[in-house]
Amino acid sequence: MKLQITAAAALLLLSVSIGDAEVFDVMKYGAKADGATCISQALMSAWKEACASTTPSKILIPRGTYALGAITFQGPCKAPLEFQLQGTVKAPAESAQFKEESWVTFQYLDHLTLSGGGVFDGQGKIAWSQNDCHKNKNCRKIINLRFNFVTNALVQDITTLDSKNFHVNVLGCKNFTFNRFTVTAPGNSPNTDGIHIAKVDGINITDSSIGTGDDCISIGDGSKNIRVTRVNCGPGHGISVGSLGRNKGEESVQGLWVKNCTLTDTQNGVRIKTWPASFPGSVSDMHFEDIKMVNVGNPILIDQLYCPWNQCKADIPSLVKIRNVTFKNIHGTSSTAVAVKLTCSSKVPCENVVVGNVRLTYTGPEAPAATSQCSNVAPSFLGTQTPSVCAKAA
Repeated sequence: MKLQITAAAALLLLSVSIGDAEVFDVMKYGAKADGATCISQALMSAWKEACASTTPSKILIPRGTYALGAITFQGPCKAPLEFQLQGTVKAPAESAQFKEESWVTFQYLDHLTLSGGGVFDGQGKIAWSQNDCHKNKNCRKIINLRFNFVTNALVQDITTLDSKNFHVNVLGCKNFTFNRFTVTAPGNSPNTDGIHIAKVDGINITDSSIGTGDDCISIGDGSKNIRVTRVNCGPGHGISVGSLGRNKGEESVQGLWVKNCTLTDTQNGVRIKTWPASFPGSVSDMHFEDIKMVNVGNPILIDQLYCPWNQCKADIPSLVKIRNVTFKNIHGTSSTAVAVKLTCSSKVPCENVVVGNVRLTYTGPEAPAATSQCSNVAPSFLGTQTPSVCAKAA
């Protein structure tokens, strides 16, 4: 039987491993908290010494405001390491100052903790005004925080603010927990996904608040065993699986539990989205339970005709197979008349979709009450449904 490491267990293991760490204070390496002097060199010097330590270590950025250029913290390190940010670090405001599409990157590390109550301020306002990603596939996508191939990690009591693009990108990581994590950006900031994950196994996002201009959480291909619990999402585009199927060779997505979450003023609620005319793929074992919707568009959505900016062949069905999906105990208010929309592929219809105890109301001008739409799916039901959800495949 496969061992699942819970968020609580991960917190305990990491706190024990770094409790008596040696402290490497960035101020002792020449850093200045004046908001203007770049601390990249001082911080990298502290990192190199801490990473080389054979006993648990802690890098400390004390309270204050610091300027920080693009930087990569690379392992492997010789012992568990805590990166404690108590202050605020600010990125360069101009995208032209970045050679790569990352601001702060942690990669090839084991037993990393990022904590301290501090803020990563991406200063994204100028970049948002220049964003052309809707028409330019080669647009600059500068991400506040990247975690590449990091295992047994904890990010706790950290805020990412106003990223130029995605706030957090998690790639190839295992047993990784976000706890009391905050993402903040305006609802009109483009492409500022809160946490995007791909090719991961065992990600926990708990007791966190995400408000941004795109998906609060987006789950890409190759993701397995994801748990999202007690997360407040909004503004934003909701909690999304996908989009999937656009690229050849995408890996399957399997095992998602979204539970005890609240979505407020988001464009979508909980959704699975795949491209039409897609490459083959699969999505299975997706579970959305005990969720409150407050003025949310499309609260429950499977969209296998996902085609932003009309950059696809919408008449060719998706080849991504969706199976074993549950929507249970979802209640609140919808900002769109269609509160439940299950649009599955005509080529590979959805299988084993369960809808249970849904109570969603609509009071807007489009219709007298909330409605539902279904195609290429025959859901099964538990309890009562408001609105009445389609019982037959269209």
